[in-house]
Amino acid sequence: MKACILLAWAAVAVAPSCAFASSSDVITAVSSRTSDDYVRIKLADGTFQPESYAFGEGGHLTGTISDATIDRISFMEMARTVAVPLADQHYVPTKDAKTTRLLILVYYGMTGTPGSTNESIAMQNLQRASGNAAAAKETNAAAAAAAATVPSSGSGMACGHFDPSISSSVVADQIDSDNAMTGAMAMVAAENRSRDQINAQNAALLGYDTLWSAAAAYQGTPLAYRRQDLANELQEGRYLVVLMAYDFQAMWKQKKHKLLWETRFSVRQRDHDFEKDLLVIAQNASQYFGQDTHGLVRKALPEGRVDIGELKTLASNSEK
Repeated sequence: MKACILLAWAAVAVAPSCAFASSSDVITAVSSRTSDDYVRIKLADGTFQPESYAFGEGGHLTGTISDATIDRISFMEMARTVAVPLADQHYVPTKDAKTTRLLILVYYGMTGTPGSTNESIAMQNLQRASGNAAAAKETNAAAAAAAATVPSSGSGMACGHFDPSISSSVVADQIDSDNAMTGAMAMVAAENRSRDQINAQNAALLGYDTLWSAAAAYQGTPLAYRRQDLANELQEGRYLVVLMAYDFQAMWKQKKHKLLWETRFSVRQRDHDFEKDLLVIAQNASQYFGQDTHGLVRKALPEGRVDIGELKTLASNSEK
């Protein structure tokens, strides 16, 4: 507990004051929830009453690929950066365990990506099996037509034509292609179930769980595209930060883990540098710290801008 308090104090002591995101056309997704027991008190000027906290190291969540922009960040760097938007919302660090209100565990990392459906081995096998099945069916139809050829006889007697070697080979090829097609479809179905499971895990991690559960009802309806859009968003690699604020006193004195509020915020990995963009992403989500968003909120990242004022001539040398 003492280490946590000292960490919170050190984090704010050297916190940076400003930063700009590398891209302004990307959305920060925020999901925040509060316990029924947690209520922030507002002062006469409309601001929140300050609450003291200490940091705790939650964990670093690694994705399916290596990313140097997040892998090289230490927990202390994370704490120093997150302390800035926390201060903006009147959450202040303290050295005194007796007055500490919150223990804020910090988790950060990126989500795993299941990969594109079209590029999966199961889908490629299905495409091959589908092509082989179509070819076998075409060959079978041609062989059947040849076997059913009825030549004319002088006596007017119709004579059927049957070649057992051709017919048995065609039947065997058709059976093989049908079996391959069935197996390939089973593999794709299994892969889709696995992808849905990963999507559900990512949804819970990112705070998309309510949306994802509701989207299940869209399957087989004209709104199915909405579920697919959400699936595409979940399957795209995302940087995430999770803050979980526990009752410090209950944990310290009673050994009870009482979660008071949590905030999850994320941004897509593509076109972003986590190390550079972390502060502005956290600031974008900070207004929901300790608040309930009642679902997922998406906010555009602010755009960094430099204003150039009127040009002035400071000095001139007319002799040259």
